[in-house]
Amino acid sequence: MGIVLPRLLNFVILTPFYTRRFDTGEYGIITELYAYVVLLLIILTYGMETGFFRFASNSNKKNTIYTSILLSVFSTSLLFVIVIRMLMQPLSEWLQYGGNPEYILWLAIIVAADAFTAIPFARIRLYNKAKKYTLIRIIEISVNIGLNLFFIKYCRDNYESVAWISKIYDPSIGVGYVLISNLVSSLLKIILLSAEIFAFLKGKFDLQLFRQVLKYSYPLLIAGLAGAVNEALDRVLLKHLLDPASDPMGQLGIYGANYKIAVLMTLYVQAFRYAAEPFFFSKSGEKDAKILYADVMKYYIIPGLLIFLVVNVYLEYFKLFIGPEFREGVHIVPVVLMANLLIGIFFNLSIWYKLEDKTMIGAMLVITGALITIVVNITFVPGFGYIASAWGHLLCYSVMITLSYLLSRKHFRIPYDFRRILIYFITIVGFFYADRLLTLQDSSVTNVLKPVWILAALVIFYVGEKQGFVKYTKAVNKTG
Repeated sequence: MGIVLPRLLNFVILTPFYTRRFDTGEYGIITELYAYVVLLLIILTYGMETGFFRFASNSNKKNTIYTSILLSVFSTSLLFVIVIRMLMQPLSEWLQYGGNPEYILWLAIIVAADAFTAIPFARIRLYNKAKKYTLIRIIEISVNIGLNLFFIKYCRDNYESVAWISKIYDPSIGVGYVLISNLVSSLLKIILLSAEIFAFLKGKFDLQLFRQVLKYSYPLLIAGLAGAVNEALDRVLLKHLLDPASDPMGQLGIYGANYKIAVLMTLYVQAFRYAAEPFFFSKSGEKDAKILYADVMKYYIIPGLLIFLVVNVYLEYFKLFIGPEFREGVHIVPVVLMANLLIGIFFNLSIWYKLEDKTMIGAMLVITGALITIVVNITFVPGFGYIASAWGHLLCYSVMITLSYLLSRKHFRIPYDFRRILIYFITIVGFFYADRLLTLQDSSVTNVLKPVWILAALVIFYVGEKQGFVKYTKAVNKTG
């Protein structure tokens, strides 16, 4: 809930709000700026979250590890803000935001705050403080949403009729109020995490131990950065690759808005990743760990495929979350949904090189994916537009999954049930295409069949996994 609920609120409230208050070009600015956030956040955390879990999970030096990592990330985040402040004007001109250089500084502070607080949040996750994690996240997103509504709706609509608004609201800032709202909520988050932050006083900075963590983590920085390239580079490149006559920022806004429709899959994958990493490490010493990892893969894929089917068969309703002028790009949603599902599969597969301390192999895998992303975008976006970016994601993660699986069979063989997984994939994709074909012929018939596809999928999953469901239900009941 701590992962899903805040992001769900963000999508359900802010995405429809933005795509109705801003035009496609203005929303394109938001899409591009937050693509940079994805890239920069990886750089400023430089694999330290995973490094913290890896070294602190089964260690009696948890406080020392935490203190060493927190002080390091704080120092680099502070240095980043100072450098950006010094280079703010030339950077804003290079990024074509010369008229609003403050956007760059605000974005830098947001990224630095998020990078710094990632470590206290990791500590909360390590100690299983789920309620605290959820409460802070919900307060953060609630403040962000409230300020967005205040500035972009109330102040904007009443600027000329309410005198005091002119003292706090400047229409020329425009979409910058999205950044201001985020900035305030990010700074508030630091205050709410103060107890976790000051826990660094319980330990000390251990240079030798920190070097061990850094040696483990820096390949993850490479892998993370390459992964961020896979995820966000298309939104950075689009305005430079598209024909200027085709309104690149408008096209970027359409692409970004339709990408958001896949939010259910995105939230599912993010929630899984947050929960899975500490879980995988904590179970690594158990006798049947590999069997457990194989089951986790399968039980990750089943709900993921169900989300893929539900969103696609009811896409005519999901697309209502974005404004009418953005809906011309809805055809990319199935591709984005499947690409996001594959991200989680790759994350499952990545456990072998993390446990074997072969993180450089993971880095090479993700770099391969990044190269595919770059080549596909540069080669095909000028001719096919943002649809090439969507397909680039799918191709990238397909290759990464294939390579990671083949390598895992050599280094850390896990008995994945790929035969049954493949059957589930074929079945769900078959239902999706059948629904599409029937929709083209007679929409009234397919409206009746939509719940049938979903019910049939549930029956197939239950029949195929009945024994597993019973086994793990008993295990959960036994542990309370």
